[in-house]
Amino acid sequence: MGENGAGKSTLLNVLSGTIQPDRGRVIINGAEYRFAQPFEARDAGVSIVRQELSTFPHLTVGENILVGQLPQRIGMIDRKTLEKRVNDYLEFFGVSFNSRTPVKSLSISEQQIVEIIRGVMVEGAHTFIFDEPTSSLGNSDVQKLFKLLRELRSQGKIVIYVSHKFDEVFQISDRISVLRDGALVGADVVSNLTTDSIISMMVGRSIDNIYPPRATSIGETILEVTDLNSGPKCVDVSFEVHRGEIYGLFGLVGSGRTEIAKALIGAERKDKGRIVLNGKTIRTNSIQDSIRAGLLYLTEDRKIDGLFLKMSVTDNIVVTDLHGVSRWGMVKRRLADEVALQAVERLRVKTRSTNQAVRSLSGGNQQKVMILKWLQRRPKVLILDEPTRGIDVGAKAEIHALLRQLANAGVGIIVISSELPEIMGLSDRIGVVYNGRIVATLQGEDAVEDTVMFYASGLSQDRKLG
Repeated sequence: MGENGAGKSTLLNVLSGTIQPDRGRVIINGAEYRFAQPFEARDAGVSIVRQELSTFPHLTVGENILVGQLPQRIGMIDRKTLEKRVNDYLEFFGVSFNSRTPVKSLSISEQQIVEIIRGVMVEGAHTFIFDEPTSSLGNSDVQKLFKLLRELRSQGKIVIYVSHKFDEVFQISDRISVLRDGALVGADVVSNLTTDSIISMMVGRSIDNIYPPRATSIGETILEVTDLNSGPKCVDVSFEVHRGEIYGLFGLVGSGRTEIAKALIGAERKDKGRIVLNGKTIRTNSIQDSIRAGLLYLTEDRKIDGLFLKMSVTDNIVVTDLHGVSRWGMVKRRLADEVALQAVERLRVKTRSTNQAVRSLSGGNQQKVMILKWLQRRPKVLILDEPTRGIDVGAKAEIHALLRQLANAGVGIIVISSELPEIMGLSDRIGVVYNGRIVATLQGEDAVEDTVMFYASGLSQDRKLG
C-alpha cells in the first residue's frame, strides 16, 4: 500500500522488467535476476496484471488471454485448443462473452477480467503481481478473484497485491508493506495492523475526515432530467440535482450508470427525454453541445478517453479552455504553464514539472489532472464517473473535499461510483440504478447499506413482479 506517487508502480515495473534498477538485487528461489525486458521476467516466472488496461482491442478474448503463448497447428492458431484452455476461467467468472468475442466490444470491467485471466494463465509462473485489479470490478467478481488468489496461495505460489482499498487488503493479505516517497516505511502481519496505523504510515499523518460534512441545506434545482431514454441501459430516467448537494448514482456493474451519464451529455443517442439546466431546456445531441452548456463529464477510463497521455500536464489541463491561454490564435506558453501550475498545486499533483508527460505520472495523479482539466471550463454541472478509481486514501480525501467545495459554490455535482462506502459517505442523496432505471432515491436514515443493496440487486423489482 502507499499514496499515489509512493513508488508502488515503479517497484512493480522493476520486478516485471519494464524498468531496470539503479542498484539492489532481485532474488527468486535463491537465484539473482536482473530483467532487461518484460519477457525476461515472464520467462523467469513473474506475471503481472497492471492497473491500466493493456488489451489488444481488435483481437479476440482468447487471443488476448494467450497472447505470446497461442497454441498452433500447421502454422495456424489452434482455435479448438485455445477455447478449451480458456473456457474454464471464463466459466469460473460467469461472463456473458466467449473466447471468440472481440475485446473492443467489452466493457471496462469485462476487459479487466480478461486481463486477470491472462495474468493467471502465464505458463510456468510462480509469482503473480496484481496492481489495483479490482478498480472496475463488481463485488461478485472481486470475490471470485479472491477465491482464485487463495487457490494460487494454496499451490505455493507468491501473490503480490497492490490496492488502495482497505477492506480488500485486510481480507486477502497475510502481510502488508507500506511505501512512502519511494521508501519502505513499515511492514507487518495483518493481525498487528489497523486502518489507522496504515493510513498514518502511508501519508505521514492521520486523516480524520475522509468524507467532508454533508450539506446542511439544499438550494434550488440546478439540473432536472425527465424521462431520459437511450437504449436498454437508460430507460425513463428522471432525477434532479440541487444547488449545494452531491447526488450519487450507485448500481452494480452493468446496471447502466455510465450509460445514463453518456446519454445525458450526448455521447449516446437519446430516444427521448428533457434536460433543464438552470431553468432553461437544453439540447445535448453531442458532447460539444453539453460542453457549451456547462454540463461536463469525467470519464471512468482516463487512459482511453480522458487524457492525452503523450502530451504534457500543462497541455492536458488547458486543452479544455485554449481561448483563456491564447492571444491572436496562438497559445501563450508562459501563461499556460502558470495556469497549470496553479491547478496542480490546488490538488497537490505529484509531478517534476508541468511540462512532464502525463503518461509518466502515477495513475492517481493522472486522475487529478483529468479533474483539473474540466475545472478549467468552470462547469455548471460536473458528472464524475469513478472519480477516485485507483486513488489512495489521502488523495481521495482531497478530491472529496474539492467536490464538496464545488457543491457549496453552486456547481451541480453527480458522482458515479461502484464503491458503496464512497457513495454513502459523500452523497447527500443517492439514486440507485438497476437495469437502466433509477429504482429508488434515498437520503438520510433511508440511505443505509442494506437498503441501497436491496434496490441495487433488483430485489425490489422482483417483488413487484411477484
